Amino acid sequence: MLVLSRKKNESIVINDEITIVVVEIRGDKVRLGVEAPREVPVHRREVYEAIQRSQNGDAKVETTENETDEERP
Repeated sequence: MLVLSRKKNESIVINDEITIVVVEIRGDKVRLGVEAPREVPVHRREVYEAIQRSQNGDAKVETTENETDEERP
């Protein structure tokens, strides 16, 4: 695992097409912005795992207002 330190408004680039930007740091929380091509799925881990379970028929994906991912432009 690569571990990096970044400050607000600094970013990292993955494979020339994905950029992750530190948008805000508030206490122990960090807000990240992700710029990626539309065809590249980007999910929080818990959402990704729920999708995987749903696709395997193990569980139904349910999200609440606080658990939804923001839409990309």
